[in-house]
Amino acid sequence: MLVFKLVRNFDCFSASYKGVEWKITCKRLGGEQRCGYLCDRLSNDLRKQVGEVRAITQTKSSNTVDTLSYKTKSANAASVERKWHVIDVEGEIVGRVASKIATVLRGKHKPDFTPHFDNGDHVIVLNAHLVRFTGEKFTDKEYLRHTGYPGGQRKATPRDLFAKKPERVLEMAVKGMLPKTKLGRAQVKKLHLYAGAEHPHTAQKPEVLK
Repeated sequence: MLVFKLVRNFDCFSASYKGVEWKITCKRLGGEQRCGYLCDRLSNDLRKQVGEVRAITQTKSSNTVDTLSYKTKSANAASVERKWHVIDVEGEIVGRVASKIATVLRGKHKPDFTPHFDNGDHVIVLNAHLVRFTGEKFTDKEYLRHTGYPGGQRKATPRDLFAKKPERVLEMAVKGMLPKTKLGRAQVKKLHLYAGAEHPHTAQKPEVLK
């Protein structure tokens, strides 16, 4: 229901509709003023009296909410922007630095983080063989695996892995913090581990990860 209040001989009037206040002006005798409501909202009788009404601006009451202000936006292949980061892990604790790397790989450091989409960045890890463990984990911690054959369970300590493939220690720590799904397997591919201080990704202009 429209409720109108006429002012100054139909040159200007205000209207309320469903709790929303509107300021309306009309065009008469060649004088064009701003108008805050659509013509088709006006009754036929009122349009005959005030002439042509043009909707240009509207003034809403304070109790209305802009529904677009809180709309959730999910990342997708068209909007994702992947960056490259480089981090030197010399002397860093394995678990601490692994959680920081996993956060960037998943994209949780971005405001548009989407759990079901891979919008993470690439991470280059230097000196992966110089990470350290606290306490007695370097000799007491055990990594278990199975060959798939009966009695094929194998175990190794961080000391054993550092002797064969030192990058494997940090890789397993980061991989354990990612989803155990197809999404997690895609995210771990953006991890680039190197035992030295050099890497072949200079063209990507990586930023230092702090």
